[in-house]
Amino acid sequence: MRSPMDDRLAPGVLDGGITYANNLANDANAQLRLLIDNVRDYALLTLDLDGRVASWNAGAERIKGYKAEEILGQHFSRFYPAEDVALGKPQLELEIVTREGRFEEEGWRLRKDGSRFWANVVITALRDDQGVLRGFGKVTRDFTERKLTQERLLQSEERFRLLVESIQDYAIYMLDPEGRVSTWNAGAERIKNYRAEEVLGQHFSRFYPPEEVARGKPQRALRVAAEEGRFEEEAWRIRKDGTRFWASVVITALYDPQGTLRGFAKVTRDFTQRKQTQERRELEMLRDAVLARDEFLSVASHELKTPLTPLQLKLTSLLRTVEAHPESSLPVARLARDLDVARRQVRKLADLIEDLLDVSRISMGQLRLDRTPTDLATLAREVVVRYTPQALQVGSTVEVEAPDPIPGNWDQTRLEQVLTNLLTNALKYGAGKPIRVHVRSEAGLALLTVQDEGIGIAPEQQPRVFDRFVRAVSERNYGGLGLGLFITQQIVEAHGGIVQVRSTLGQGSSFTVLLPQGLDAKPD
Repeated sequence: MRSPMDDRLAPGVLDGGITYANNLANDANAQLRLLIDNVRDYALLTLDLDGRVASWNAGAERIKGYKAEEILGQHFSRFYPAEDVALGKPQLELEIVTREGRFEEEGWRLRKDGSRFWANVVITALRDDQGVLRGFGKVTRDFTERKLTQERLLQSEERFRLLVESIQDYAIYMLDPEGRVSTWNAGAERIKNYRAEEVLGQHFSRFYPPEEVARGKPQRALRVAAEEGRFEEEAWRIRKDGTRFWASVVITALYDPQGTLRGFAKVTRDFTQRKQTQERRELEMLRDAVLARDEFLSVASHELKTPLTPLQLKLTSLLRTVEAHPESSLPVARLARDLDVARRQVRKLADLIEDLLDVSRISMGQLRLDRTPTDLATLAREVVVRYTPQALQVGSTVEVEAPDPIPGNWDQTRLEQVLTNLLTNALKYGAGKPIRVHVRSEAGLALLTVQDEGIGIAPEQQPRVFDRFVRAVSERNYGGLGLGLFITQQIVEAHGGIVQVRSTLGQGSSFTVLLPQGLDAKPD
């Protein structure tokens, strides 16, 4: 039916409009043809009703290797492997497209050179306005790389699955978000004694001791893992037969890319043997500590009684002398000699008690330093002079090599204690042999060395000489509480220094103290 407007249009206007519309359509078809011809990532082609190639774009040439003149008019079955052609697959696909309008699949296809590629294929029925089938449109993409990547991933996952399933030393299994077991490996069966069919779908709380279940520990472990990503502990767990084992447990939360909790990975190791070994070691250490304590008490009792006996004898002798001569003057020389002996014994007792107090201070972290400017060379000479009578008494000479002042910011009283401990050790174990004290400075460090030519220290004993209550030798005739070197090391380390020992059994020992001079350090 024509409208009044149509009657008013001149014939020339109608013809011009039709021509313009035809030109637009031609331009659109040309642009579409150019688009199709230049697409390189897709093989775009059309087939006639019999499946012969009717058009071919640049993408088809790149992916399949044929030029247009080589393939136009050829049946599209040449793109299929021989086994698919033998099964009639190409014709079957066209029948599906004719019936359903579309067919899509991924499968192997052939290039011109006979090589295979993994193809994503879509075939679409082409019908005209009246619904008559005119041919087929075919779009092919080369997904070979993606296929290989997927296969590598699947192989990797399969290898990982086989690895996990075959591991015997670790119980590795999965839990769903509620804590039910969803996978089970050989290690889990070996450690927990459950077969997979016995435990899959069961809540993992059955592996916990009843008292832990009553306290809600399994749920708390999952909650921590979900909130923090990970839960780890060592604790007792239960096997199928009810026996307990000491377990190292790690639970890891598993989230998908959207952040949804999908479950938990759980790794358990049986550390029962290690736990028992550790407990045995701790028991042995406790037993050794008790033995060391008992030995120390025995030695301490002996050491404390040693100066008391002569002290008591001298005081008794003095008392008897005074009682026997109430009105006469006593021999001054004898009194002086006896009082000097008593004084030395009292000093020895005081030193022993001070060592015990120092150990107590060190144990409680109360060793304090009162740093003042100190010359280590002068201090060394003073200590040696003080112990010269003792050296002469045991038949030793003490040579001091300290030509230059060695200034530092140290606790003078404590360094004097270090020197005294090292020198009296040398006099004790090197009696009758020469002793050398050497003080020098190197690269901002003060070095003090005390060397003797005495009995030396056995190699197996050297790592222990700085331990408390350990004596360099086991012979009881040398005496001592085994505290001097321990206290020495603690004082030196409190100054930021170190003390070292070098010794050869039967040839003597050399103790070297290295101290930062610390001239800029502030007093503690």
